Amino acid sequence: MSRVRGKNTTPELLVRRIVKRMGYRFSLHKGDLPGKPDIVLTRQKKAIFVHGCFWHRHTARACRLARLPKSRLDFWLPKLEANRLRDKRKQKALRSAGWNFLVVWECQLGDKEHLENKLRRFLRGKNARGGAFRRGGRPRYGN
Repeated sequence: MSRVRGKNTTPELLVRRIVKRMGYRFSLHKGDLPGKPDIVLTRQKKAIFVHGCFWHRHTARACRLARLPKSRLDFWLPKLEANRLRDKRKQKALRSAGWNFLVVWECQLGDKEHLENKLRRFLRGKNARGGAFRRGGRPRYGN
């Protein structure tokens, strides 16, 4: 358990790389926001959570990564369920504060094209201030 990281995981780094390649600037793990989102786009009031399927109890039927351990279920079930409920509370608080958020699950990282399209739709959605690029295809970094 001591080797399980909470920040800078491989899935998180992959999502960061895609968002950066799209031309967006972002902050990481903002402690003043509920749930400390992994990626935060402050000007757009958008946050991205990169969740591990096991730790955050991904409920999709097709997800094989969310399997329960075979031993010590009396320890694991309450622990993992508490993680899931905490995520819901934090996401509700984030939404009440006027933020939009996206949850990217670990099992969704296999299809990079689908993931990139999902991120692009989320980031260019309403409140996106016109997307990441100005006319001419150059990234916009100012106001």
